[in-house]
Amino acid sequence: MKDNTTRLLLGFFLLVSAIFVVVAVEAVRSITRSVSTSDWVNHTHAVILEAEGLRADLFVADGALHTFVLTGDSRDQSACRDALSRVADHLDITKALTRLEPAQGAQIAQLESLVNRRADFMREVLRARLAANLDSVRSLLAGDAGGDAMREIQRKIKQLEDDERTLLTERDQAAYLQAQATRWTVWLGVVLDVLLLGGALWLIRDDIAARRRAAAALTEANVQLDAKVRERTTELTSANARLALENLERQWANQALEHQNHYNELIIDSINDLVLVLTKTLKISRVNSAVPHLTGWESVDLINQPLSRFVQVTASDSGAGSALADPLAQALRSGRDLRAQPATIEDKRGRRLRGRFSLFPLRDRDKVVGGVVTFQLEPSDTEPGRAPRRND
Repeated sequence: MKDNTTRLLLGFFLLVSAIFVVVAVEAVRSITRSVSTSDWVNHTHAVILEAEGLRADLFVADGALHTFVLTGDSRDQSACRDALSRVADHLDITKALTRLEPAQGAQIAQLESLVNRRADFMREVLRARLAANLDSVRSLLAGDAGGDAMREIQRKIKQLEDDERTLLTERDQAAYLQAQATRWTVWLGVVLDVLLLGGALWLIRDDIAARRRAAAALTEANVQLDAKVRERTTELTSANARLALENLERQWANQALEHQNHYNELIIDSINDLVLVLTKTLKISRVNSAVPHLTGWESVDLINQPLSRFVQVTASDSGAGSALADPLAQALRSGRDLRAQPATIEDKRGRRLRGRFSLFPLRDRDKVVGGVVTFQLEPSDTEPGRAPRRND
């Protein structure tokens, strides 16, 4: 019950934390969107202001042009040129502001074409007036008598401003909806957190009551347990006495077994022939002391190594020879002995020592689990200084 209550409380607090995270993320996103919307609003107002400035300076340039045609005053010429320069600046700024808006960019491209044509027309009139070519001036102005170019430019600018104001309205609406969504998200998160915290408090109160009931039940159980402990103590005392006697007998048996194993090792090590104990997979698991004495191989060099690495069967007396693994494996599978089989063993210096080996399978409850190989070297291969060999 304790673990279940802990998991429930952990789940409540994880939900509360998750709701707080969601509310915080939504608030941050709302602030980010508000900042972005504010930037777009400022951007839209900037585009509108630049468009209005473009239109105003273009009309100023057109008025200064007509005034210069009538008066020839250089100040009117300078005013016209300055206005055209400002028109070019407004156009460049408007293009930069709308470079990420394909629709407005297309409108600006059309407006730029019309403005450039109008500016070229004004410059041409200025050049003709400066050259005192009044006929050319009258011809140019007569071709522009209707003012269609200015009206078309004004219409394009108005269309651009209307589109930007429409975008401004849409963005204001989107900002309002985002603020509403954020407001509802925050309030919903607060309500859910309050409900979850109330549930956690109820769960804690219920757990405390359950713990009190469990404590009362535990007290009663302890009283009953004391009586049972006293009853069992007597039984355990007598049982311990019996176990102590059995342990003493088991220790004597283990000591006798250790002595017997020690005697067996002494018997095996006292044999002058080479004795190798094999696993069922024909790997060497143990050797007697005669093996390192006669071959130079230490026990660590031979343990867990295949027997065929050191011992090779030679031609038998009947003339049939085969690899050592085959007769040994067959003998272990069938559980039969092999006696006096000719073979050679390689010592640590690489010399081949001839002799005969015998295999005696080891059984555990009628199951062959390994074998014992004895190897008797021929007297001619025995070096001087080695221990004397027993005669079989």
